[in-house]
Amino acid sequence: MVTLALLALLVTSASPVLQLNTKREKERELKRALWQIRDALDAYKDAVDQGLIKKTADGSGYPPSLVILVSGVENAQDPKKKKLFFLRRIPRDPFAADVGQSNAETWRIRAYDGAIDEMAKDVYDVSSRSPAIGINQQPYSEW
Repeated sequence: MVTLALLALLVTSASPVLQLNTKREKERELKRALWQIRDALDAYKDAVDQGLIKKTADGSGYPPSLVILVSGVENAQDPKKKKLFFLRRIPRDPFAADVGQSNAETWRIRAYDGAIDEMAKDVYDVSSRSPAIGINQQPYSEW
């Protein structure tokens, strides 16, 4: 009986530590995914600025969607018109709850002009859609 009581005490005391470790790992994944996407967005913009990608007259130079970073864009300076790729795959927001969404749909998109999601004409930045607050007391949507 005493052994069972001690075992129960150990299990209940370990549970919060396991939950914290799980949350911390998801936060690491979120940081890594945000870094990858933002790095790809910057690389796309640099390619536009260098003339490797054609820019429309009214365009900002940022990609029209996250998908184009994976599907590729024709290199305007290459005579063979090979594609430039910026991501192998779009990482998924680790805090996304809806498993039916594609990886690209799990992110909140902000355009260069400040428009959000459906109103965005391009992808200037991404953030998590999660309303949860991180270990550092900052909402994931502000990371």
